Amino acid sequence: MSVTVRVPAKVNVQLAVGAARPDGFHDLANVFLAVSLYDEITATPADGLRVTCEGPDADQVPLDRTNLAARAAEALAARYDRAPDVHLHIAKDIPVAGGMAGGSADGAGALLACDALWGTGARREELLEICAELGSDVPFSLVGGAALGTGRGERLRELEVGGDFHWVFALASRGLSTPAVFREFDRLGEGLDIPEPVADQAVLDALAKGDAAALAVALSNDLQPAALSLFPELSDTLAAGRAAGALAALVSGSGPTTAFLAADARSASDIAGVLRASGTCRDVRTALGAAAGATVV
Repeated sequence: MSVTVRVPAKVNVQLAVGAARPDGFHDLANVFLAVSLYDEITATPADGLRVTCEGPDADQVPLDRTNLAARAAEALAARYDRAPDVHLHIAKDIPVAGGMAGGSADGAGALLACDALWGTGARREELLEICAELGSDVPFSLVGGAALGTGRGERLRELEVGGDFHWVFALASRGLSTPAVFREFDRLGEGLDIPEPVADQAVLDALAKGDAAALAVALSNDLQPAALSLFPELSDTLAAGRAAGALAALVSGSGPTTAFLAADARSASDIAGVLRASGTCRDVRTALGAAAGATVV
């Protein structure tokens, strides 16, 4: 017997970042939108805990207990006083180290897969609690759709989405470390008065109405200057996407994946073609949002 869970990537349509807290984390107003790029995590009974991975850039995915999928299995097993004996196989399609929560998705997917495989019957609230312990983006990977994340991003309020949003994602030639991007954010903000992060009502309204043009005007990412400081070539990718007709362009989360909002499917296809030919990125993907969260398939 095995259980397979499909779990989506995310794009941040707003990422407002506060100053560093005493614990080193930052308060956020993080508006997540799940998009139709997926990892699949398959849980199979085993004599011990083992993680394997296939797909693009699978060689960059850790297969030890630092992997969030392994940590999710251990956390659930500990709560139900059982050994974390499971083989977790990750079929990657979400960019690795790309600012689209691929590792967090794997953690949420493994948690749901192990819950189903072991028959633990954990309540949704309990699964979300474990997700929050694993990482700031993991709860949203479980929930999907659209949500406002506050605190470190782990406290979620689900949001209404009134229609499909068409996206193009340009994959960069190398990854960016999320902690490194936050450190650069802190460095760039030294001596500045950094306001408390709050959700932009214009973003929430645009999502609720399914209005891509309005969302394009309101999109923002406070980590973008830090990502561009560490990876200046991303500016060329952003410029190429804008020139190709994107309604808006921004770095996805901590990067280095860049995200382009398109008016419709045809426009998304056209933008993707231009970006592929631009020489500013190594691959291009199109996707729709909002996508469902972690789902047993």
